[in-house]
Formats: sequence, C-alpha cells, structure tokens
Amino acid sequence: MNSSAPFTLRPAELRDVAPIVQLIRELAEFEKLSHLLQVTPEKLRPHLFGEKPVVEALVAEVPAEAVAPGESTVVGFALFFTNFSTFLAQPGLYLEDLYVKPSQRGSGIGEALLTRLGKLAVDRGYGRFEWSVLDWNETAIRFYEKMGATVLPDWRVCRVTGDALQAIAQGRAGADLGASGAQ
Repeated sequence: MNSSAPFTLRPAELRDVAPIVQLIRELAEFEKLSHLLQVTPEKLRPHLFGEKPVVEALVAEVPAEAVAPGESTVVGFALFFTNFSTFLAQPGLYLEDLYVKPSQRGSGIGEALLTRLGKLAVDRGYGRFEWSVLDWNETAIRFYEKMGATVLPDWRVCRVTGDALQAIAQGRAGADLGASGAQ
C-alpha cells in the first residue's frame, strides 16, 4: 500500500455509505468509544440521502492499486452539517467527524478535507467553521492549530442522551439520573 498515493475529494454518494460506516467504526475504536457505536449503513443512509438529509459528507478516495485487494478505495471522510450562531446571526458549518485511515495519514488528505470544508463555509456565506477535538488527542490539536484553528479553552460540550434525554423530554430532568445520561 502506498501512503502517498494521489487522492480525490468528492461529495459522498449513496455507494459510499458502507465505507463511511466502516471508517466511523475505525474512528470509534481509535477514540476508545466503540461501546457507544450504533451506526449501521441502514441507520446512516436516510440522514445523508433520505427525503430530508440532515448531514453531508465528503470522502477521500485513492486508486484501487493504493489499497489492499478487497479494501475500499474510500480512505477518509468528513461528516458535517449546518449549525447557527445567534451572536453572528449567521449559519455555520459544524464538522462532526473527520477521519483518515492510518495508512493514508501524512498524504495531505486531512488538510485537503479541512480546506475544502473551509471553502464550502465561505462559499455558502457562513460565519463559522467549528468542530470539537478530544483533549488527549495532542496530534490532532497541533494539526488543527497549524491549520489556523483556535482551541477554545473555556468551552465544554454538554450532551444529553439515552435515559437522560427521555427524562428531559418528559420534564423530569435531573430526577434520579445525575450525570448518568451523558455519553
């Protein structure tokens, strides 16, 4: 396998759903979060390509000769959606996940994906391009800072899922749950 193989970036197509799910599985394993994984091609497909898509994706693809026989030529992806800044009164682009297979890292795919997304945000007239990074992923933090990102030290992600989401939806937030619904 050639880690410096030429690559192309393109919007994801229906045929890319299974390879994207496989890359999401690899990402979850890398982040030590596989126990939270529920994604399947059947679950992801309608959100990317259904009647009312809520996310978009770009994929990085290499020629077939750059991967082992039987492996997907899709070696990286970026999944993103539109968010909104009330302070700017403008939409923004939120990068949910970016992942490049380890064998393809260092070939410029990550930088190309971020650059393409930045251009997309500018072309769409968005006021921000944001994403989160795990605090222990120093390699990613350095890469993002090199790309011009500011890691915001004063902000923390808040999340409500599972039983806690059900509780908050029913107006019984905090009842016997504590922080157990955060994942």
